[in-house]
Amino acid sequence: MAVKVLIPTPLQQLTNNQATVECQGANVQEMLDSLEANCPGIKARICDEQGNLRRFVNFYVNSEDIRFLDGANTALSDGDEVSIIPAIAGG
Repeated sequence: MAVKVLIPTPLQQLTNNQATVECQGANVQEMLDSLEANCPGIKARICDEQGNLRRFVNFYVNSEDIRFLDGANTALSDGDEVSIIPAIAGG
């Protein structure tokens, strides 16, 4: 099943400057594996050494924060939109 992944500007250097990438996967974890296959090196920027999602990177599936769903196991359906949003701090 194809999902559209919205890539934040700081990571677009890893996607040939594409703001959206089409990936496959039944859940967010599988989508990340597909994203890594298409854009080598991107997973290391959004996942830690154990493969867990980094705390400072937020993921949304159709505008729903996956932290309030099923995390990396959040199910995806054909046509879903996954947004990757890096946290911003400041004052």
